[in-house]
Amino acid sequence: QVQLAESGGGLVQPGGSLTLSCAASGFTFSSYAMSWHRQAPGKERELVAALTSAGGRTKYADSVKGRFTISRDNGKNTVYLQMNSLKPEDTAVYYCNAGTYYSDGYYRQGRYWGQGTQVTVSS
Repeated sequence: QVQLAESGGGLVQPGGSLTLSCAASGFTFSSYAMSWHRQAPGKERELVAALTSAGGRTKYADSVKGRFTISRDNGKNTVYLQMNSLKPEDTAVYYCNAGTYYSDGYYRQGRYWGQGTQVTVSS
């Protein structure tokens, strides 16, 4: 069955960095666009970053542009999120998702989610 397993979260000080990983299985990873989403307490889940199946096109939430980088390794069925210059407002549970990236830049999330990984930015 489809499995998405996020890892790499933790506690980091403001200005610090973390790299999240999402290992995928149970589907043809290289055929799907992938994305990272986050959900902070009391807030709705939001799209953070997405990239196409081959990794040639990306999109980011305005709040993370220039600080976060999404990438993938289709040989390892893994998608990454490099997070730099972290801020307290980046604190959330981060989830990966396999979906569809349309030519007009719209990303449609798929039905499967991992368990998430907690990122806490605090001094």
